[in-house]
Amino acid sequence: MQDAIASYKKANGKQKVKIVTMAQDDIVQKLNTGLASGNNKGLPNIVLIEDYRIQGYLTSYPDAFSDLSNIVKKDDFSSYKVAAGTKGGKRYGVPFDSGVAGLFYRTDILKKAGYSDADMQNITWDKFVQIAKDVKSKTGTYMMTQDPSDLGLLRIMMQSAGSWYYKSNGKTVNLANNQVLKDGLKVYKELMTDGTVEKVSGWDAGVAAVQKGKVATAPTGSWYSSTIQGAKDQSGKWRIAPIPRLSGDDSVNASSIGGAGWYVLKGSGNVAGAKDFLKKTFASDPKLMNTIAKDIGAVASLKSALKQPNYQAEYPFYSNQKVFNDLLTWAKKVPEVNYGSGTYQIEDVLKDPVSAIVKGANVDSTLKDAQTQAEAAVKNQ
Repeated sequence: MQDAIASYKKANGKQKVKIVTMAQDDIVQKLNTGLASGNNKGLPNIVLIEDYRIQGYLTSYPDAFSDLSNIVKKDDFSSYKVAAGTKGGKRYGVPFDSGVAGLFYRTDILKKAGYSDADMQNITWDKFVQIAKDVKSKTGTYMMTQDPSDLGLLRIMMQSAGSWYYKSNGKTVNLANNQVLKDGLKVYKELMTDGTVEKVSGWDAGVAAVQKGKVATAPTGSWYSSTIQGAKDQSGKWRIAPIPRLSGDDSVNASSIGGAGWYVLKGSGNVAGAKDFLKKTFASDPKLMNTIAKDIGAVASLKSALKQPNYQAEYPFYSNQKVFNDLLTWAKKVPEVNYGSGTYQIEDVLKDPVSAIVKGANVDSTLKDAQTQAEAAVKNQ
């Protein structure tokens, strides 16, 4: 945002922009309180909202957000990012950082297990499981970490096949008869039970395992790159491949996890100024996105950023791979899904059933029960 202000002021020096930084949970609480009460005092003109949450706000408070269709050109962005902030045919969000997923992997460890860079390209999750077994047996290294309370891996698997916890209308819970979810759970169960995954609790434990060289891969969002690069002694030992796909299910080697967009609140002061700011920065400026790639490692949703220097640069940490070029190229292939208004509520319900399935519970009956619980959890949204 500071980079955006610097860029904007060159041509619009009189426009003042103030930044207020808050933790995501605090932003969510502040928005919930303000929008529910109808009191916009203290709410910002522009707010950054996670893609998984925005449909809930647009559904519950349809008149609170400004229509940005005239400044957000659909073809300028990765389509799945535009879809996340669209409701009733209107575009309310300016897509910001891409959550495009990648398979981060240690080239040295994979080589010891008998795998080359070419072997890691466009693989299935079934192939990933087989590689994981070879890595563990031949090198003694875990393939990856997994926090059993974090279902992000299942989200990655589902979106790669154009599926979600909801059907395409974003209203009907889709667990009991979701074949993509079942196929993802089959892979997930095998990973969690075959001894190739180090189970961890919490973010810090996962970071420590990666930075201490205890794992060979990290299948996750592009935003994890800064964490991996925290292990400076591992420079030149990492590369990034496309995320694995599910066998069948029309799955592709492209998916997403996380990411956010900028939104303008109607009743919070200078709406015209806020729109103008977004129009001339995040909605259209590839040079800004080039700067941000270098400053914070964020992968743009703006397609034109692909031609910028930092997107064409080779990065020594990743064995001179054109990392940003590859990630944005994959982002353009991510299937659109409707995240609905209760992704996290459904996932809270699903954690125990997934744990039960890993331990041997019947998938069909367990998901049928979870469907009923999830429908109750999102009923009043």
